[in-house]
Amino acid sequence: MTDPSIDPAATPPNPFFPGTPSGVPVPSAVPQSAPVPPGTPPPPGPAPWGAPAPQGPAVPQAAPVPQAAPVPQAAPVPQAAPVPQDATEPSHAPGPVPTPAPAASSLPNESDRLRTALAGVRAEVAKAVVGQDAAVTGLVIALLCRGHVLLEGVPGVAKTLLVRALSAALDLDTKRIQFTPDLMPGDVTGSLVYDARTTEFSFREGPVFTNLMLADEINRTPPKTQASLLEAMEERQVSVDGIPRPLPEPFVVVATQNPVEYEGTYPLPEAQLDRFLLKIILPLPSADDEVEMLARHAAGFDPRDLVAAGIRPVADAAVLAAARADAAHTQVAREVLGYVSAVCRATRESPSLALGVSPRGATALLATARAWAWLQGRTFVTPDDVKALAHPTLRHRVALRAEAELEGVTAESVLDSVLAAVPVPR
Repeated sequence: MTDPSIDPAATPPNPFFPGTPSGVPVPSAVPQSAPVPPGTPPPPGPAPWGAPAPQGPAVPQAAPVPQAAPVPQAAPVPQAAPVPQDATEPSHAPGPVPTPAPAASSLPNESDRLRTALAGVRAEVAKAVVGQDAAVTGLVIALLCRGHVLLEGVPGVAKTLLVRALSAALDLDTKRIQFTPDLMPGDVTGSLVYDARTTEFSFREGPVFTNLMLADEINRTPPKTQASLLEAMEERQVSVDGIPRPLPEPFVVVATQNPVEYEGTYPLPEAQLDRFLLKIILPLPSADDEVEMLARHAAGFDPRDLVAAGIRPVADAAVLAAARADAAHTQVAREVLGYVSAVCRATRESPSLALGVSPRGATALLATARAWAWLQGRTFVTPDDVKALAHPTLRHRVALRAEAELEGVTAESVLDSVLAAVPVPR
């Protein structure tokens, strides 16, 4: 099952979907200069001060001219006299100039290698999770953008299993926090602990000091504990006792929440929702996917033992950093930038919304569209890329008016109307 907000079928084939070519143009080789034939004498240099200019091939300087009085300052300087090339260092005669491999021709191969590695992450996750390819793609986009993800779905659609499988496919440090009503901010960020041996306070790091943090059921903890993640998600650091402590790189928060149980929960405030790059909704599986899932369980699949499922790390922090740097070279035309701005500004003017998309949301839409274009093997962003990522990037950044909610209006329908109304650049 695929999420209509991320539709791989609506885009050209690419290595992110195995078995299809990328279509990345290979730059032509850098032209090389013609090789210098062996034994060719170098061009004559300037004659020594007071000596006649040499004619033709350079020869060793002869004795002083008889008619000229031998003046010391006019005497030829032996070390400056031009000497034939083959008379001094015959063993160092210049040969053909070696042709270096052009650096530009390796760039497309490197891009394809990185895309193949990230496609391998999808393949590994698919060993444990069935029918959530769109959600896995969204998580990969978040890793490329150094953004955070909010997963929402009814109980039992493999939200937690999806994140666990993703962490098993990545060679990254991963920690999990089960958010509960009695969880304290220090339990997330860390706290100062008194050491009786040294009679000093030392900082003990919390589970937020990791690369991939799973915040399970994040809406079940009070707002003060939810707010402990604000600095970590935006500034990528934690301040304790007035001292900022940087988090490891990369640092990505993947939070889950249940949309059907609101009793005893604390909805995330808009300020924290805006810090999530994507909000991905996990739907119920299709009939075929559910049969495949049951067949795997009947064959002995245990979701608690991902090693037995054959999931292995296929990418690490170095691959993610290289892919992020390569994706940053994806070109964005000014017309596409204007389209991103027009879509976000239209949400602020919608009569159905009490809160439109912030400027942070506009930069997030640009980043996700660029990452999606790179995953498809293109070096430029199109308006279709912006449309494909508009729903998962913006759906949690808008707030409906009360009267619109009573009329059955949803954030999805408002975004559909905005995308249909804003002119697309050609």
